[in-house]
Formats: sequence, C-alpha cells, structure tokens
Amino acid sequence: MTPVKLSDADVTARLEDLPEWSQPGEEIQRTFRFKDFVAAMAFVERIAGRAEAVQHHPDILIRYSRVTLSLSTHDAGGISEKDFEFAAAANAIGKDCGAK
Repeated sequence: MTPVKLSDADVTARLEDLPEWSQPGEEIQRTFRFKDFVAAMAFVERIAGRAEAVQHHPDILIRYSRVTLSLSTHDAGGISEKDFEFAAAANAIGKDCGAK
C-alpha cells in the first residue's frame, strides 16, 4: 500500500510528540549529539539496520559527533506516518547509544 502524505496540520500535531524534531520543508529532521565520533558511528550503524528492516531510509549527515537524520517518504511526496514511526525508533536508538 502506498503511504499517504500527511497534511501540514497533521505534521504539526505529530511534531508535538517529538519535540526534538523539526520540519524544514518537506521533511522532518533531528540532530543527535554523541560523546565522540565512534559513538556517532555506532548510532548510524543501528539506524542503518533499522532502515533496512523497515525499508525506509533517512538522509544521514555526519559531522564528527553529530548525526542529522532527515526523513520524508518519496512514495507519498512528502511526510507520512512512516517518517514519524522511524523518528520515534531513531529517538529510542539514540537514547540507547547515549545521545545527549
């Protein structure tokens, strides 16, 4: 089943449950901060595993101890429920990996 793009109102409402995330355009985004590069890479490895498992792949920007994830659903042409599900999972992974 093709994911459905959420309305702006739905995105705004869903972001209230994920205060670390923002909406810069047609995606949701968060920067995770770690103690060092090795911890950041451990997080990225776990994110990659999750992305493969659910077949939903974020854009990932790595800057030493900071990792920025950007999520959008290309099939839906914007932000969908899949992005919020992945964001919640990323938050849990980040916490487990020591995100600050």
